Amino acid sequence: MVRAIEDRHSASVYERLPAVIVKGRGSILWDINGKEYIDCMGGYGVAIVGHCNPKVVSAVEAQSKKLITCHGSLYNDARANLLEKITRISPKGLDGVYLCNTGAEAVECALKLARRYSGKPEVIAMTRGYHGKTLGALSATWNQKYRTPFMPLVPEVKFAPFGDAEKVRDAITEKTGAIIVEPIQGESGIYVAPDGFLKELREICDEKNIVLIFDEIQTGFGRTGKMWACEHWNIIPDVICLAKGIAGGLPLGATLAKREVMSAFKTGDHTSTFGGNPLSCAASCATIDYILEENLVERATSLGIVFKDRLNKIKDKCRIVRDVRGLGLMLAMELRFDIRNILIGGIERGLIMLYSGKNILRFLPPLVISKEQIHKAMDILDALVSEDEKSRIEVRSKE
Repeated sequence: MVRAIEDRHSASVYERLPAVIVKGRGSILWDINGKEYIDCMGGYGVAIVGHCNPKVVSAVEAQSKKLITCHGSLYNDARANLLEKITRISPKGLDGVYLCNTGAEAVECALKLARRYSGKPEVIAMTRGYHGKTLGALSATWNQKYRTPFMPLVPEVKFAPFGDAEKVRDAITEKTGAIIVEPIQGESGIYVAPDGFLKELREICDEKNIVLIFDEIQTGFGRTGKMWACEHWNIIPDVICLAKGIAGGLPLGATLAKREVMSAFKTGDHTSTFGGNPLSCAASCATIDYILEENLVERATSLGIVFKDRLNKIKDKCRIVRDVRGLGLMLAMELRFDIRNILIGGIERGLIMLYSGKNILRFLPPLVISKEQIHKAMDILDALVSEDEKSRIEVRSKE
């Protein structure tokens, strides 16, 4: 019934998996029939402190009894608390904050802010980069299947190869106002920035007076084993975009910038009705507290080693696995063939995984996932990949 209603009335914009999820706790989901799943999708990285985290639930419950909405034209205590917390843990100097609702909105803000500050319209983005599907964010997104149906997009956005600083330099003109990059490209399949690349981008931007924007929507809040992925390379951008795990499951996004950059915005330049609402702010405060109190950043490092080791062991014995990559609990396994049967097989056996394109499995589990749950998930994946390889060998032998 649930599937029929959604199929009948919802816009057909999602690649659906055959599970009706009605409950979640930590790293476990349950469907409408009570079947249990280990969640390695994590709501596309949103459930960073686990589903229905008790600290987040308590904060939301308490705030909902006080005040749910408060426009930015009025001051609010929950918003002020979040601004203090987030600037305390942000990369040094990024203490100007714009609160919104989603990652795409955070990117839209960053692009407008860079243009307002620099006075220059051109943006350089990266091949394989993904920044969202609103028109501005989409203009900086590489994948042509997302772009082509909605052309023309925002003009004066060009692309340079991810990892090639010299090609980025070659793309710069006197109109270039911003460079936007994911330290680890997520949606395209977990591609980690090569050593030296982000440092060179920082040097180029300093030299050319260009705003450097890091999209850490997927990598932020401990996902990669550092609070911010840029810490792996000791690089601080001028602007950073955040969302996904920021509020423990509630909609919230943020654009953080150096004070001199954020001060380029004037009253009325960029506002949001729901941005910084007390409910999401309270949830975000609880999320940040939980990440720090439970050492989830360090946990992502240690459990990421366990997870990646298991993926590599599958790779070592199965020739259909092409690559394993990632940092912390932001991982991918690239196969040589379509992965849909493996995704569906995972659902059947109690494992929910994410995908990138047709042949990459992506893993963004809650940072509260246990070592035992990782091993159980990898046992299921190991069997699925092994069975898929065996069936392909049998098919070839009959041809």
